[in-house]
Amino acid sequence: MKVFLDDERAPPEGWVRAWTSFETIRLLQTGTVVEISLDHDLGEPESRVGNGYLVLTWIEEQAASANRAVIPAIIRTHTANPVARQRMLVAIAS
Repeated sequence: MKVFLDDERAPPEGWVRAWTSFETIRLLQTGTVVEISLDHDLGEPESRVGNGYLVLTWIEEQAASANRAVIPAIIRTHTANPVARQRMLVAIAS
């Protein structure tokens, strides 16, 4: 499965759209996600919807706990927020 996290943009054909970081994490927990593309800013309130960086910190925690079955092979960001993009790219690289 390919997951596209975004509150505004439509996903590419063949991708599953997730609206919140919490929904994205639930999809990752299935172990069937092979590719993910993340937006950072998902609307308000952030406490209800999260953000793309939250998904990446969850993935980092899974990698640290050796739960690699839930980590997609390809992780991308498509956020327009330049500060968040840099922070997300650092998280992806780690």
